[in-house]
Amino acid sequence: MRKRLLAVLAVAGLVLAGCSSTNSSSNKSERVLTIGVHATPSTLDPSHNDAAAITYALLYNVYETLLRVDGKGKLVPLLAKDYQVSADRKTYTFTLRDAKFASGAPVNGAAVAKSFNYLLNDKTVSPTRKQEMEALKAVKDLGGNKVQFELSHPSNAWLYYLSSTAGIIYDPQALDKGDLATKPAGSGPYTLKEWRQGEEIQLVTNQKYWGEKPKVKGATFRYFSDPNAMNTAMLSGSLDIISNLAAPQALDKFSDDSRFKVLEGHTNGEVVMGMNQQRAALKDKRVRQAINYALDRKAVRDAVWAGKGLMIGSMVPPTDPWYEDLSTAYPLDREKAKKLLAEAGYGDGLTLKMRIPTLPYAAGAATHIKSQLSKVGITLEIEQLEFPARWIDEVMVKSNYDLTIVAHMEPRDISRFTNTDYYWHYDSQQFRDLYQKADEGTPEDQVKYMKQAAKVLSDDAAAGFLWLLPNLIVTKADISGLAANVTGLSFDLSSISYQS
Repeated sequence: MRKRLLAVLAVAGLVLAGCSSTNSSSNKSERVLTIGVHATPSTLDPSHNDAAAITYALLYNVYETLLRVDGKGKLVPLLAKDYQVSADRKTYTFTLRDAKFASGAPVNGAAVAKSFNYLLNDKTVSPTRKQEMEALKAVKDLGGNKVQFELSHPSNAWLYYLSSTAGIIYDPQALDKGDLATKPAGSGPYTLKEWRQGEEIQLVTNQKYWGEKPKVKGATFRYFSDPNAMNTAMLSGSLDIISNLAAPQALDKFSDDSRFKVLEGHTNGEVVMGMNQQRAALKDKRVRQAINYALDRKAVRDAVWAGKGLMIGSMVPPTDPWYEDLSTAYPLDREKAKKLLAEAGYGDGLTLKMRIPTLPYAAGAATHIKSQLSKVGITLEIEQLEFPARWIDEVMVKSNYDLTIVAHMEPRDISRFTNTDYYWHYDSQQFRDLYQKADEGTPEDQVKYMKQAAKVLSDDAAAGFLWLLPNLIVTKADISGLAANVTGLSFDLSSISYQS
């Protein structure tokens, strides 16, 4: 669980961003972009660490998958040409493209089988990756460019996970060497040039790339601990792109359309006020509901994130096909909150410890939430924990907290509520049953039952669903090709183009 930085960590002020011309050549055909990033990875191995910062820089750039998620959230082929599904939806046979790893080795059925058998059998692989492959029973190399997957049960989620971190196809030579932590080895259009931990990741064009050559020669993901410093770098011309502005109050600085373009869309990043339901008070649904009724969530978002970001009422962004607007389920009602607290035995007051990561939105939101909850008799003791290491250890691993706030960045991470060991410790058989029906059903069943499952989370006040982090992209005026909405975990360089 220590490694479950689930994409949670993608979030420092939130996701990563940007591109700088410090490394840009004056010859635009040789252009290198620099990407400003807030959450820095401690390793480059996505099979062992769930940090979204790893996948953000490497997925679809250095590493590829059989399928990928396009800008509309649809699954499309990548390393796979196509696939066939058996009538019982438990056997998938993939036909691969004629692709190669950067090493020159072929991306064949044997390589694909080795990557997935590694996830299934290596005991050191992240528990999250193993959970995402839970439905996979066996994988078999059929020879040449064909590979077959056998599932223990039909699973819509499994197919979707093939497009993300769990679906990465690793160069077998790198798996044998065991040095993925510092030497990522994939089949993507870029390779790693240099990684300076805490400072930057430099990617350059893979000269042996099997597919269409990217328009951008390379990119440097540069890490900023201060969002204002990133904004200053963009204004000075040393950044080409901020992929997600972590200080929305600064948007006005980029209003000169002769210099900048601004895109605004949605991310997968639900800002969640987690409640540790191992605690006696928070195990009581009435207390969790009271907390939600006591909050003016819109006021919190407006104050902390400049009014940017969709209000949500469950763990579903609008880019998911089962999204419904549940944001009005708990309108501000302090009298109802007091009544519920009294019914639960806390009419004389309740003190809770809120331990939050050192992230801009978390600290700001905690201050406002403390003030609001005090009006119904709930006292918050706030403590900031260094992010990611100490917060992950104390909150996600040890569950040593009552309340916390963090943005969960992984696509379709509503599945985390099926795991009672996850740091929220939410336990609902009804939710698990609905999720299973959705996962094993037809696409129509999936939408139907996922809507019901999301409603159960809302009704149960499984957490405080605060708002959805917006995707606020700022680019230089000559750059195009970026989608407004984030549908996965990758900052995909292949989509970027620019005026030459």
